[in-house]
Amino acid sequence: MPNPTRPAAFLLAAALALTGCGADVTTQADGKDGTAETDRHYPVTVENCGEKRTFAKAPQRVVTNDVGITEIMFALGLENHMAGYVMPDDKGDMTSVSWKDGYKKTKWLSKERINKELVLDADADLVFAGWNYGFNEGEGFTPAELKRVGVDSYLLSESCRNGQGKARGVMPPLDALYTDLRNLGKIFDVEDRAESLITSFRKQVADAQAKAPKGDDRPRVFLYDDGRDKPLTSGAYAGPHDIITKAGGDHIMKDLKDSWTTVGWETVVDRDPEVIVINNYGDTTADQKRAFLKSYKPLANVSAIKNDRIVVLDYVDLVESPRNPAAISSLAEDLRTFAQ
Repeated sequence: MPNPTRPAAFLLAAALALTGCGADVTTQADGKDGTAETDRHYPVTVENCGEKRTFAKAPQRVVTNDVGITEIMFALGLENHMAGYVMPDDKGDMTSVSWKDGYKKTKWLSKERINKELVLDADADLVFAGWNYGFNEGEGFTPAELKRVGVDSYLLSESCRNGQGKARGVMPPLDALYTDLRNLGKIFDVEDRAESLITSFRKQVADAQAKAPKGDDRPRVFLYDDGRDKPLTSGAYAGPHDIITKAGGDHIMKDLKDSWTTVGWETVVDRDPEVIVINNYGDTTADQKRAFLKSYKPLANVSAIKNDRIVVLDYVDLVESPRNPAAISSLAEDLRTFAQ
């Protein structure tokens, strides 16, 4: 994982702080006419879920919801622009995450569901969340409601609705990650850092693909999130699709034009996955999910169950996050082992 340097915006902020204390500071961020380069950067306009969004300046008190969204901010080095984050306890395996110190620098606002009152109490100027990643009409927590009370929003691109009811997804999952990195790089004036991350992630994915199973060796793979009566799984627009595909697997639900959705068990049996990937999160442990899959009689003759080819990845690996490229590398190694 990359370990980028501090953004120019941070250095400028430090210089302005010194100026406020009476120091006579001339920074390299000043243009020939004395105008700060950061001031010249704004206003900026990005496209987010099909909507043009213009920012007159970088938001200073961002509240994020969920682990993947929060770590996008951390990976870009934007802790100083955050009022805090909302998420449950489980952050997954942190041993190889280079931006994990962001959790020490940023306030953990709540382990419960994000809501308008929490956002207002944090004096937030922007909420970075997504549809079903915090935003939900049924609970009255939407970008429109936040706008009504003077708080801006940025939607996670994985969560963009595609115009078919509430189905989500408008671009391939990794493209969604790269789009958000670029947009946020522009919004916060850290474009070099965003491009450095994207270049590093693309190389990591390409290296994994070079060693991944190919052709007839590509195993059929099913993503199991949770659910007994009907399994919750990933369609073509959620993170697991690109993770499975670029790791050398054939994603059996690639024809579902949605992100996270439910299917029938009969569809899973009919498509006979050779590998099952378990999404590890929540009150039901990965071991409990594995035990259910292995004991569920309709799955008894499915190849993955018969051959005990079950892989576990953390939730944050599978939703849009800067951990997606490492998840591709990890799964590619597992699939190579199975193919031997």
